[in-house]
Amino acid sequence: MKGILHAEMEVEIPFHDVDSMGITWHGNYLRYFELVRCKLLDKIGYGYRAMQDSGFSWPIVDVQIKYVQSSTFEQKVLVKAALVEWENRLKINYQVLDAQTGKRITKGYTIQAAVDMQTQELCFVTPEVFLQKIAHLLPENAQGME
Repeated sequence: MKGILHAEMEVEIPFHDVDSMGITWHGNYLRYFELVRCKLLDKIGYGYRAMQDSGFSWPIVDVQIKYVQSSTFEQKVLVKAALVEWENRLKINYQVLDAQTGKRITKGYTIQAAVDMQTQELCFVTPEVFLQKIAHLLPENAQGME
């Protein structure tokens, strides 16, 4: 997956996430996206508590999921996330893969926009606090970082 920041985690599909046929209910993939998104943002020290402390909330304003094949009870899946856009909004791409075979199960993305918590106004540019958190990851700042 392309992107400037990556995270992944393994999830074993629990019983409460499947329907009567043992297939993962489609809405649960959003929870898996959320779990890995938290891990991704924690890598740069800007998890949800840090967002709140900085005066911004970042609600999801768009989500897309494509279901390629099913996952089932007790199946181990690898959930991956990559930050691919950060100017004016955050776009994070996701993949859910079978942990054993690497076959794609689901893919998608979320888009989040910054909202100033004091004014409740949508920010049309990414707040400086976030840009500072990712500055060391940006290609123009990568020279000499090794």
